[in-house]
Amino acid sequence: MNYLEFIKSKIFKQDKQFSERIAYWKFHSEKIVFTNGCFDLLHLGHIEYLAKAAAEGTLLVVGLNSDASVKNIKGEARPITDEHSRAMSLAAFGFVDAIVLFDEDTPYKLIKKIQPDVLVKGNDYEAGKIVGADIVTKKGGNVVTIEFVEGYSTSAIIDKIKKL
Repeated sequence: MNYLEFIKSKIFKQDKQFSERIAYWKFHSEKIVFTNGCFDLLHLGHIEYLAKAAAEGTLLVVGLNSDASVKNIKGEARPITDEHSRAMSLAAFGFVDAIVLFDEDTPYKLIKKIQPDVLVKGNDYEAGKIVGADIVTKKGGNVVTIEFVEGYSTSAIIDKIKKL
């Protein structure tokens, strides 16, 4: 098996190929879980969060902020790692089924397109105020919040490096 090609096959743009994949999964009654983030400087907190998110259904789709989106949200110094590197790192996880890049500040349009069965975010968000919660709950889906692993964040890693 060509593992590199397998990993690359999980990375999508919001195009016809991605729409066809989502339609295929829905036709086969897969329970699609969606989460999103920048996932800059992948760390233990990200891994545990994504593994727990994946356990909420049968397929995990991760919306990944593009480099332009991250810069807009977090400033000119971010992201630390480019979107291709971040996408490849996430796609390497066996429990991640698709990575979809988006350029907007929020994944609202992407969530509307996917219509996931479960929407997952960290518990620093109030479930009813999570972007896309209205879309998911309207169709009878669930919004789930997951506790973060204390002491692990990209910002904390950056701050530690600055002190060196």
